[in-house]
Amino acid sequence: MKIKKGFTLHQVGDEYIIMQSGTGNVDFSNIISLNPTAARLWKSVEGKEFDVKMLTIYLTEHYEVEADTAACDARQVIKDWLKAGIIE
Repeated sequence: MKIKKGFTLHQVGDEYIIMQSGTGNVDFSNIISLNPTAARLWKSVEGKEFDVKMLTIYLTEHYEVEADTAACDARQVIKDWLKAGIIE
């Protein structure tokens, strides 16, 4: 998988949002908010191909989490991002 072209992460105060850029007018119905962990995952895969294994490794290396829990969380993040249409 990879991030779809034109989607970028922005920090607004303590919040993280994904917006589609380069489309002229901003479509505010297509803004996705991320928690800090999801934002760090996003940053870790910008410009790269990624999969569940890669996200799982990132989570286990940066957080005190068991591999099984990290894999479950990674699958959920990918599912959410696919549903939002921000990765392909």
